[in-house]
Amino acid sequence: MNEITLLIADDHPLFRQGVVDALSLEKDFRIIAQAADGNEAIELIRSLKPQVAVLDVNMPGLNGQQVTHQVTTDHLHTRVVLLTGYDDVEQAIHAILAGAIGYCAKDIEPDVLARTIRAVADGKYAVAGNVFNRRELDHWIDEQMEGARRSYSEPGSPFHPLSDREMEVLSCVVRGMSNKEIAGLLGISHQTVKNHVTSILRKFGVEDRTQAVVYALKRGWVKLQNSSPVKAQE
Repeated sequence: MNEITLLIADDHPLFRQGVVDALSLEKDFRIIAQAADGNEAIELIRSLKPQVAVLDVNMPGLNGQQVTHQVTTDHLHTRVVLLTGYDDVEQAIHAILAGAIGYCAKDIEPDVLARTIRAVADGKYAVAGNVFNRRELDHWIDEQMEGARRSYSEPGSPFHPLSDREMEVLSCVVRGMSNKEIAGLLGISHQTVKNHVTSILRKFGVEDRTQAVVYALKRGWVKLQNSSPVKAQE
């Protein structure tokens, strides 16, 4: 029986320990690391090279999709399974386009999670309760959301349709900051902030800032707490 090495990352210690305890019962699994946030997770993935990383989507620092994107960008061999409290098809597609290999709801049964990890380690994709090869996955995405990939022709990182600067502005909006406050913090003009907010609303397909915040929080792109932006290099 081939051993599968795992990293488990979640910012809630009790939930993370529960996942660790459940997966430790599987004879072919060896948990080599745990992480409490996305920054710690990506560093451990780089140094320890686990075969599979099980990541919470909504973590402080880098969120799960950002960690996944970094794994893909750095051509790391670790295969990522994302766990989420918001299980919907649209978010699943965002996760897969970010580079995730598996996508599961947090209320998944331990034996189903174990089967998902084995499938992912074996080179399959596990999403929406299904196991696919790459061709089958592409067909499923096309069926579930026609034109979903078109939003990824926008500038910015492929794990969300926003640019780095727009993500900074969004983080400020989540904190309840005004356009004037955002301009002062980021060192850009008030009009530039307004342009970024307008672009965010358009890309999200929402009508106001509140809807944009709800949209981003639901997908784990930002957190309501600890959402201080990190300035992008220009």
